[in-house]
Amino acid sequence: MENSLIKLIKETFTPKLISNIISVVVGLVIFILLYLLISMIYKKFAKEKLKAQTFKLIAKILKYSFFVLAVIYVLGIFNIKITALLGAAGIAGVAIGFAAQTSFSNIISGFFILSEKSLKIGDYITIKDVSGTVDSIDMLSVKIKTPDNQMVRVPNETIIKENLQNTSFYPTRRLNVNVSISYDDDMEKALEVLSKVPDKCSCLIKDSESFAYYDGFGNSGINLVLSVFLNNSDLITAKNQVYIEIKKAFDQANIQIPFAQLCVKVNQ
Repeated sequence: MENSLIKLIKETFTPKLISNIISVVVGLVIFILLYLLISMIYKKFAKEKLKAQTFKLIAKILKYSFFVLAVIYVLGIFNIKITALLGAAGIAGVAIGFAAQTSFSNIISGFFILSEKSLKIGDYITIKDVSGTVDSIDMLSVKIKTPDNQMVRVPNETIIKENLQNTSFYPTRRLNVNVSISYDDDMEKALEVLSKVPDKCSCLIKDSESFAYYDGFGNSGINLVLSVFLNNSDLITAKNQVYIEIKKAFDQANIQIPFAQLCVKVNQ
């Protein structure tokens, strides 16, 4: 029994197989060291010159390229031809090919996203019914971090096909604030008071054109709109400041902001 086991080991681990295993180990070590060296050089010289999403995408392509080359090298050591391997796959290869169509479509769409420069990491976007901050732009998808700290993966193909709203594309944006006044108030006075509110808000862009206008007659009052410009980074602060100053200005001018009231009559 022992002699049979030794004979089996000798027949299995032939000098040629041992030589191939050593070649594979040495080759993989060289591939890993070469990949680490090229990655280090790439990070040193390209990180500051490329945009974050482009840098990450190229880094992933570099990684996958080395992986494919390593696999081809290992197969070559054992005299396994890729063409024969693909031929042996037969119907399975065809099925995988059909399944991979979506992946290839997303990869191509990813290159269009990068070349079009319609979004970048850190932008706040809305695509279909999803809104959030772009966390990463990968080969197959764009990962979005929603305001409630959830990760949503959107395929690159969807980004290309659907209407994309990028709130952060421009450094500034317009903010329209809706407010109502009572039908008993002086309309001209209310419009004048509202027009002076932007001067009291430090977060707004002072050299931009801010204006107020009437926007129709509502059920409870007359609707007005205050339109101002601000930096994207100041959105929340500016919103709070504008609403506070509108309330202060209207209170000082004795202008009422109406609200819905419900009258209940009980017959006895």
